[in-house]
Amino acid sequence: MANPNDPSLHSWIDIAPGSDFPIQNLPFGVFETEERGPRLGVAIGEYVLDLYAVSQFGFFQDLELGPRMPKIFRRRSLNQFIALGRPVWRAVRQRVSELLRHDNDALRSDEIMRECLLRQSEVRMLRPVKPHNYTDFYSSIEHATNVGMMFRDPANALLPNWRHIPIGYHGRASSIVVSGTNIRRPNGQRKSPDAPAPTFGPSQQLDFELEMAFVVGRSTQLGDTVPVQNAEDYIFGLVLFNDWSARDIQSWEYVPLGPFLGKSFGSSVSPWVVTLDALEPFRVAGPVQEPEPLLYLRQLDKHNFDINLEVAIQPEAGPETTVSRANFGLMYWSMAQQLAHHASNGCNMQVGDLYASGTISGPTPDSLGSMLELAWRGTRPVPLADGSERKFLLDGDTVTMRGYCERDGLRIGFGAVTGTVLPATQV
Repeated sequence: MANPNDPSLHSWIDIAPGSDFPIQNLPFGVFETEERGPRLGVAIGEYVLDLYAVSQFGFFQDLELGPRMPKIFRRRSLNQFIALGRPVWRAVRQRVSELLRHDNDALRSDEIMRECLLRQSEVRMLRPVKPHNYTDFYSSIEHATNVGMMFRDPANALLPNWRHIPIGYHGRASSIVVSGTNIRRPNGQRKSPDAPAPTFGPSQQLDFELEMAFVVGRSTQLGDTVPVQNAEDYIFGLVLFNDWSARDIQSWEYVPLGPFLGKSFGSSVSPWVVTLDALEPFRVAGPVQEPEPLLYLRQLDKHNFDINLEVAIQPEAGPETTVSRANFGLMYWSMAQQLAHHASNGCNMQVGDLYASGTISGPTPDSLGSMLELAWRGTRPVPLADGSERKFLLDGDTVTMRGYCERDGLRIGFGAVTGTVLPATQV
């Protein structure tokens, strides 16, 4: 049985060099067409492999997927499939890899290909999971330091607990949308430092936040904890995540409980979930943690992933400009530590929940993961290719985030997450 991550594997499908979706990736998502309705699929090159159609031809019959097969592949989210457990995810990914290998003709008849393969350009991607809960962390030490320098004491930028605990807050799951969904500029209260009182109206400091999020793959019972050394067993995979933020609303309403209306108006996720199994070749060690975390957060081995990230802004009538390049591998707190901490008080995890990383920033000026940092609270406007500048986002701007791993000629990508800013609703 071939290893699906084997870099020597290649498919009978023509896949362009540099594609995010080679045969070694095989991320899961949900798509629909007018004729088919919602179905689970796997990305391969420029195509989507329809898992429901594949199951109808009997290719999963021997995998013992349970009594709900093949209907498990005809859903509006991955949740029920994920709930079948890691052995099932791996078995399906393994079988798909076998079917797509260059030396396997099982899918290559005209009839089967017509039913099972669709171009990605001809389908509509849906939000991949239905999260019951969403938590946003604050796990980049560069980002946390920058924010502390701007809003607190520059000499003591980090909060006193920051190096001891993965800080997070509970966000709004209902406003998480799939890539390509427009984002309406939010209204809210905001107050400039020299104003005597707050005013209400459209945010003037709309921002993006470059993040990644992991999808919970295994539920726990209320009262259960998750040991940090086993935490990755509870993670299905990762998506790109844009946690849109209204900085003026956020700064005025900010309380110790965490952000509220300055964040809850919308967050965007990429449509394809890349499994941890596909990311295995790209493990890296995270930053040295000083002081050493408490025992329940102490981890061995490599729990970060070397994922290159980019953010681009495209004005309504202009070309795209890449404004940031960062790397997920630099995160101070790992996903395993985030999950172990989240469950340490007995909080129950649910399949499909999304845990976002928090803004991902690096140590250089071009690796900052938000306009707040790139333009340093509006004091250093960011130049765009059309000659304009940005302190924060304008109506009509499209923000696109991309991510990929690359090593020894193998590239595993996430596609993109995009969103266009629409004018605020009149109130």
